[in-house]
Amino acid sequence: MAPKINDNRTNVLLRYALIIVAILYLSVRIVNQLGNNCIVDADKWNARFSEEMATVTEIIPQRGNILAADGQVLSTNLNFYTARMDYRAEGFRPDSLKAHIKELSAMMAANFPQRDAAGWEKYLLAPLQKPVNKRPRAYLIAQGLSHSDMELMRTFPFLRKARNRTGLHFEKYMRRFNPYGDMARRSIGRVGESEKFVGVHGISGLECALDSILYGKVGYTKRVNLTKKIVDWTDTPAIPGGDIVTTIDIAMQDIVESELNNVLDSCGADWGLAILMDVKTGDIKAISNLERNPYGAGYIEALNRAVTGYEPGSVIKTLSMMIAVEDGIVTDLDEMLETGNGWAYAGGRPITDSHWNAGVRVGEVIEQSSNIGMARIITRKYNDHPGAFYSRIKQTGFLEPMHTGIAGERPPRIDSVASDRGGRIALSRQCYGYATEIPPIYTLALYNAIANNGEFVRPRLVQKILSATGDSVLPVTYMGSGRACSPKTAETMRSMLTNVVWGEHGTGRFLRNDRVRIAGKTGTCYMIENGQYNTAKKRLAFCGFFPAEEPRFSCMVLTCHPTKNFFGAATTSGQVLRNVALKLYSRGLLGNKSEYHTPTPSTEAPTFFAQLSGDPTLHTRTPFALPSSKRMKAPAATKGKGIPDVRRLNIREAIATLESHGFDVSFSGTGYVASQTPSAGTVATKGTKVHLHLSR
Repeated sequence: MAPKINDNRTNVLLRYALIIVAILYLSVRIVNQLGNNCIVDADKWNARFSEEMATVTEIIPQRGNILAADGQVLSTNLNFYTARMDYRAEGFRPDSLKAHIKELSAMMAANFPQRDAAGWEKYLLAPLQKPVNKRPRAYLIAQGLSHSDMELMRTFPFLRKARNRTGLHFEKYMRRFNPYGDMARRSIGRVGESEKFVGVHGISGLECALDSILYGKVGYTKRVNLTKKIVDWTDTPAIPGGDIVTTIDIAMQDIVESELNNVLDSCGADWGLAILMDVKTGDIKAISNLERNPYGAGYIEALNRAVTGYEPGSVIKTLSMMIAVEDGIVTDLDEMLETGNGWAYAGGRPITDSHWNAGVRVGEVIEQSSNIGMARIITRKYNDHPGAFYSRIKQTGFLEPMHTGIAGERPPRIDSVASDRGGRIALSRQCYGYATEIPPIYTLALYNAIANNGEFVRPRLVQKILSATGDSVLPVTYMGSGRACSPKTAETMRSMLTNVVWGEHGTGRFLRNDRVRIAGKTGTCYMIENGQYNTAKKRLAFCGFFPAEEPRFSCMVLTCHPTKNFFGAATTSGQVLRNVALKLYSRGLLGNKSEYHTPTPSTEAPTFFAQLSGDPTLHTRTPFALPSSKRMKAPAATKGKGIPDVRRLNIREAIATLESHGFDVSFSGTGYVASQTPSAGTVATKGTKVHLHLSR
């Protein structure tokens, strides 16, 4: 038995020997590596440590809010959540999910209707068809959840259990949010990554123009070696972005967007623009840019055309006439100007008027929108030096940058022409709106100055900045010297612009109403395509202010290429302005009272329209008879240059039809067109006045 004991002892000693050798080997390796790290490679590891400790991490600041004039939030940062499920969580039990799947699917369908109950059941059970080791660990359940959505989901059957049993977890992220949806969206702008900024910055609208204020200042952290670990220590704290208080009035913005959308839809235009501004301060109370939805029906917020240059058409005649009155180029408003069929100034293509007259009074050039009359007035002074007209416009401050805060803003382009035949021809076109590019907001600022007794206030979209370093109130500023014209000239221009709507020959007579007296100017301009004017496509403008006797708001509306129902500047763009004015009046926003009652209470019992005299029983009113199909049809086209037959049409349809053929329209009575003078089919030139007699 002794030899076996010796063999066991030998084996044990051998094993100990091997262990001791291994320990010694490892100890030598450790000591060797320690020596290398602390002595041989000390410089390398010190450099690595210094590099790690020198690491600086950016702290992204909280982006500021964009607010309406009354403090309501137009754009802000909100936390959103993405819900995911880990189908390989430690305590996940497939049988438990299957037991609750009917209830869970019903709750998901009721609160997250992107799928019905059957769809949710199939979607939630799909991962269980895979082997356990291949089931997803972050299966997408829902995205874009609010905090309340997240808390609600946690109360659903099965999901209310502990996280390790359900696998449900939420990923938090921050997103820019607009509580009012698309309201003034283009002016507010968007945030995201752009070529200029890798991080999240403003890329359009106010978000872009005032990005340096909204973004704040980035903070920094550095690495600090504490007793037990290395941590990130805030070295420079991030400074949150400032809040921007805009001049937008939510109620007015809603009115402007709604009325613009209604008119665009009724006339089938490609796009439209409307800007509403406070006369005294230049505050932009509402701004809307709508274009036809390329992906479906209706109109959506689109390119901000308020600061984009376009040929303005006749609305810019007001600038030319203002200069003529201010500089004494015209002194007698009753002076007659010869117009006729055309005027070939400087040997160029004859200038014509859409409304033919043998002559026109100086005081009626704006009212009748006479191109010839305007050209004859301006060329009186600037015939020998056409380029001086540009200098005079510049002197008013009209060409200065506005700095409204709207991204993409461009100043007007009005060329200084040479003192030759070509320059004279260009001058004669510039004075009534062609051969120029003027952003609509500049045109509005000019009309606003006339409404403001000549004071040329600068339009603004931002009135205050609220930041951690202090609040800043942006004062009202002025264009140029502060005056576009003298108070006397402004008064004269207001009278001319009022006559556009209320004068006998005014091109805006359609806008008359018994509530708000409107003043302004119509404008029509052919669109340029492939370097040429396309006479089949027009931009229709109306710029004005209201109430005319004591202006409170100015408004500019632009409508592009209407295709049905309405084709005139007054019946499209002007109609938007009129409807906005009436809505503001009805809400008591024009200095009036919105209560409609008699000043003294009446002692008589009210008589209802649906109540028969002497009978307390109410009866329903006889239904309105729908117009016959014949009445609703468009007028039959007449051959040649004959006047269309508009009998049996309502006044809007009749005016739109006659104006589209170039005729001037007047009417009397109410109801539908009963007769017309001259009669239908009469051959007449453009500009001929057609009188309509309306009857019920």
